[in-house]
Amino acid sequence: MRASSRLTITRSLALAVAGALTLGVLTACSSAVGEAHRGGSESGPSDGGLLRIGSTSDIVPATIFTNSSDATNTLIGAVYDSLIDYPLDSLEPQPRLATSWEQADDGLSLTLQLRDDVKFHSGRDFTSKDVEFSIKTWADPTWTVQLQRTAAAITGFDTTDPHAITLTFDHPLSNVFDLLDMLPIIDSESIDELKQGKAYVGTGPFVFESWTPSSKLEFTRNDDYWGDEPHLDGIEVDIVSDPQAQVSQLRSGQLDLITGASNRDLETLGKDSKFSVTGFDGAAQQIYVGADLTNPNLDDLELRKAIAYAVDRERIVDEVFRGVGTPINLPWPDYSPAYDAAGNETYPYDPDQAKGIVTKLGDLPTLPLAYPAGNANYEQVAQIVQANLEAVGIKTELQPTEYSQFIKQLIGGTMGGLWILQHAYAHYTPSTLAVSAYPFNADKNASHFESAEYKRHAEAAWGAPSGDSPEAIENYQALNKDLLDNLFLIELALLHFQVASTPDVQDFTMSKRGELDFRATYLAD
Repeated sequence: MRASSRLTITRSLALAVAGALTLGVLTACSSAVGEAHRGGSESGPSDGGLLRIGSTSDIVPATIFTNSSDATNTLIGAVYDSLIDYPLDSLEPQPRLATSWEQADDGLSLTLQLRDDVKFHSGRDFTSKDVEFSIKTWADPTWTVQLQRTAAAITGFDTTDPHAITLTFDHPLSNVFDLLDMLPIIDSESIDELKQGKAYVGTGPFVFESWTPSSKLEFTRNDDYWGDEPHLDGIEVDIVSDPQAQVSQLRSGQLDLITGASNRDLETLGKDSKFSVTGFDGAAQQIYVGADLTNPNLDDLELRKAIAYAVDRERIVDEVFRGVGTPINLPWPDYSPAYDAAGNETYPYDPDQAKGIVTKLGDLPTLPLAYPAGNANYEQVAQIVQANLEAVGIKTELQPTEYSQFIKQLIGGTMGGLWILQHAYAHYTPSTLAVSAYPFNADKNASHFESAEYKRHAEAAWGAPSGDSPEAIENYQALNKDLLDNLFLIELALLHFQVASTPDVQDFTMSKRGELDFRATYLAD
């Protein structure tokens, strides 16, 4: 399957994957070497070698748990373990550091049995106290973690048994397993060094060695890993902010795998037998136009409706993402219990409808339209959105913004106008998006959108006995109506992660968290 083929997530695929015990199913969308890329060589895995990765954005120690950059995702995936793993295309938890679990009938507690053969990279044994510490760290607002509210709703910790823990909740948590999938188990003894970017101590397959800001991250194999010992000697992450430079370094042999190439470059690389382009169904993100409602013009719902009708989503998917995506009005993949096919057709591309709304609104000032600088996909989407809006009478000024500053503005709610970004979490339990994600959080969001109804529906879905219960699904339908009726975020397309590599890089996968998993990876001879 070529990189230019449109990827969609089907319910049959979701059911097929649900029983998988691995992190997920890898779907190659690339050149003819894709099968070898996934399956290994006839001689089998070989040990040794350094995997060199090109990443676009550096880590920021103060926001290390926000998963806000590709380098951060690589660090978290390499160094840390989670308690459970979701397969890519389902919400069926699979064991990792937790081997089994039992939830109380009233939904107010959860008991987890833990592995007894796990050590931190420092040599210290992993125990139930570390689960408690990790959850309480995520509950601390200082870290601005998007699942902070869910972590904070866990108020009781029975750690009497070092290899079991009972968690007690303020109220039933329909998304508790989302937290257990995303939460990295953190070492309490090195937390001060973690805050300074000097040490990242986990239980994962690779050991953090060093970080040179704006330049490089280095990891070595964890020879005492509780799972199968990794094949690679280590991983080196080079911060290469220019996507074109990443492609050039992949072509010249300076890098083995890159995470920041544009879809146009990925399409070209996928047609070259010297490279592989690998996509991951299920590790989805959505690209959207956000609106800061503190801007008095964007506070007008009619203007936001005009924007929703004016944007040509099909063109964005086809031209920018080369068909690897699906136009949407609502964020959910089609295996989600919140998926609504009819809702996704609410705002079709209709420039005449948009122009009619703008005519009634009268003269409008030029609106700022921000996007992360240095990313070819974002730049191209911004240009299309700008042209679409101008065609119906809405003028915008493009504002490319350095990525770390952009994320700071998003978290702080200081965007000031329109912005373009990708978000995650819609492929998890739907309540997670509504009570957690910076753009959507009903309690406080980047758009400054406030609605008693939206908050009530979000809270009710969050407090449902399970994420697929009738009560939860009823509230998801209400949330969909809230999103479509208020348009503080205007969804454009559902997208899938893709990376490019040389065919020598064998057997890597991706977690539902969007973290590349190199536990079984090796470099072919």
